Amino acid sequence: MILAGDLRPGSKVEVDGVPFVVTDFQWVKPGKGGAFMRTKLKNLRTGAVIERTFRTEEKLPPAELEERRTQFLYQSEDEFHFMDMETFEQFFLSEDQLGDARKYLTEEMVVTIVSHGGTPLTVVVPTFVELAVAETEPGVRGDTASGGSKHATLETGAVIQVPLFITVGDRLRVDTRTGAYIERA
Repeated sequence: MILAGDLRPGSKVEVDGVPFVVTDFQWVKPGKGGAFMRTKLKNLRTGAVIERTFRTEEKLPPAELEERRTQFLYQSEDEFHFMDMETFEQFFLSEDQLGDARKYLTEEMVVTIVSHGGTPLTVVVPTFVELAVAETEPGVRGDTASGGSKHATLETGAVIQVPLFITVGDRLRVDTRTGAYIERA
C-alpha cells in the first residue's frame, strides 16, 4: 500500500480498481484540521485526467501493471501484429489501442507493452527512432540550415516539421515524445 502523503508524479496507483498515474500533486496543510494531498491523476485506460483529494494518512493500492518486451512484426489493415520476446506468442493490437505509438513503428522494432489485468494500456516505443522521409516538398535555392521549415511525411505515415534542406530518402532522428525532428541520421 502507498500512503497518499508519499504520492509523487509518476506514481502508479489504483483508485476504485482503475489504474492511474499521478501527474501533479500539492501538499496542503490548512490552519485547522489534518493535512491533505490534492492530486491530478491520469487514467491509464482512457487517458482522462481527474482531480482527487486524499488525506495524507490514506492508503492506496499500487497499480499492478505488467510490462512485456515485444517485437513489432507487421501491419495488416488496421491490425498491428507483435511477438512476445520471451514466450514467442504472437498477438495483435488495433490502431486505437496503439494511439500515437503507431506513427513510429517499424518492422522488427522492440517495444514495451504495459498491461493491467491482461488488457493492454500503452505501447512504449524507444524515445528516439530513425525513420526515412517518404515525401516532402523540394527545397528552394538559398535555403539555409537555420531558416524556415516544411512538412515531411515519414515512411510510417507520420507528418513532422523539418528544416528546408531535408529531401526525400534522408534518414532522420525523431523524438517520439514530441514528434520533433532532432537531426539527420
